[in-house]
Parts: sequence; structure tokens; C-alpha cells
Amino acid sequence: MPGFIEITPWHWAGFILCILIFLALDLGVFHRRARVIRFGEALAWSALWFALAVLFAGAMAHWRGHEEATEFVAGYVIELSLSLDNILFIALIFAWFRVPLEFQHRLLFWGILGALVMRGAMIAAGAALIHQFDWVLYVFGAFLIFAGARMFFSKQEAVHPEKNLALRLAQKFFPVSQNLDGQRFFTRLNGRFALTPLALVLLLVETTDLIFATDSIPAVFSVTRQPFIVFTSNIFAILGLRSLYFLLAGALGNFRYLKIGLSIVLAFVGAKMLVEPHGLPSRWFQIEIPTGISLLIVAAILLISITLSVSAAWREKEINHG
Repeated sequence: MPGFIEITPWHWAGFILCILIFLALDLGVFHRRARVIRFGEALAWSALWFALAVLFAGAMAHWRGHEEATEFVAGYVIELSLSLDNILFIALIFAWFRVPLEFQHRLLFWGILGALVMRGAMIAAGAALIHQFDWVLYVFGAFLIFAGARMFFSKQEAVHPEKNLALRLAQKFFPVSQNLDGQRFFTRLNGRFALTPLALVLLLVETTDLIFATDSIPAVFSVTRQPFIVFTSNIFAILGLRSLYFLLAGALGNFRYLKIGLSIVLAFVGAKMLVEPHGLPSRWFQIEIPTGISLLIVAAILLISITLSVSAAWREKEINHG
């Protein structure tokens, strides 16, 4: 067995450099020109990103031990599952703005690149807070239970661009073209610099991801306190979000119980953070839930919600065709 490898700034830099190389190849080579992403291609890319995540988990087990590898897998599964709700909302955004299919991949690419930066900053801030104040984890836990309850009782999501503050500020300070200029985000309007409708969509996607990240990042902190694991599990899940969008966006509407399952996941990880010891002396909080058990519970919740959704859709189809 190899020795225990300490995570250094070089590991952070190497991981980020690899991600930037992958993204540069993605946009500069494989998707240099705007085109429609077909189901087969989306399936292949989804399989590739999943395989890379599995390889990374194997590397974690080899160099850092099985416990941290399990934490990475749990964080990855939690982040990926919560991203499904994000995919549905992105689909609503694209439909509201009537974004052409051939431009959607480019929007998701730049949206995810921005999400990587924002999430990295949020993870760094969260890790610093937890390092300084252990009790912040209880705040995260209570917030996640609240977020789960809010998701459980919320009505069908709808897009309201007029309520988005970032979008209103952009329209106030910059002229906006009413027409697309190919896949460009900026254009010239009456001789002046102007935003295209795609730029507004990108801004809405970025702010939407920021909102979703306020739930998902604290949720990953429920299974690990290691910033490197939180960051890498987030990155792998987000990188697979684009291909998952083209793979599942049209079918997510049939998963009627998925939102209920996700709300239960949020409530569970929130409760986990509340009952575990985080520096407070009271023995009432000394309940440890192993990461492996947490992973099995989250996976079971998702599997049950998806199975019930598929069964309900199948019965409904049988009735309609009966």
C-alpha cells in the first residue's frame, strides 16, 4: 500500500489545470461550431464524465484511503442528484427565451465555467467558516431542513426574468439587442456595444446556479469537512451537468416524485448535520452517521422516487391507451 499523500496547493493547481484543459478541448475542438447535441453524443459524454469521477474516486482510495473515497462518492452523488432540479429549471429558462438548440451547449459551457468559479469561492468561504466556527455546521443543517421543506411544499417552478435583480441591472446599464447575433453574447447596436439575448440567458443561468449552490454546497459539507473533496465532487458533478441536460431535460418532467425525493435528501443531510458533534460539549449531539450509510440512504431515496415516478407514468400511459 502506498503512503498517505498530503493534499498540497500543487494538487489543487494540478486538478484545476486538468479541468481547464478538458474544458478547452471541449469548446475548442469537440464543439468549436454551434450545433445540436444528439442523444447518443450526450450519452457518451455523460458516460465519460462518470467514468472520470469513478477513476478519481479510485485514486482517492489508493492515495488517501477508503473513507475519503467514500466521502467523495457521497458528495458527488448528492451534488449530482440536486443538479437534476437545476437541469429542469435551465430547461424552463431555455424554453422561455426560445433559445435555439444549436446554441444551448455553448450557453451551458460558459454557464458552468462561471459556476466553477462561484462555487470555488463559496466552498472556500464555507470551509473557512467551519474551520473557525464549528457551530456553523448546525446553521447549515437547519438551513438545509428549511430548504428541503420549501422544496417539498413549493409549487411547479416557473421562470420570472423580470424578478431577477442581475438581469434588471444588466438591462438598465447596457443596451440589449432584440435579435440574436449568431452565438455571440455581445454585438453592436446603432454603433454602440450591446448585449445579445444570449447574454441575458447566460446571466440568468449563472444566477440560478448560484441559488441552487446555496443548497448543494452545504449538503456536501454534511458528508465531509475536507475542502478538496467538497470542491472536486462539486466540479465533477457540474462538469457532467451539460451532457445530463441534453440526456434528461426532455424526460425530467415525467419524474413527478423526483422533487419530493430531493427535498427528503436535503432534509436528511440537514438532520445529519444537526445530530452529529461539531465542537459543542452537549452529549445530546453525539450521534455519528457513517458516510457509507449516508450514501446508501441518499441513493435509496433517489431510487425510490424515480421508481415511483416511472411506475406512475407507465400506469398513466396504460390508462390513456386503454
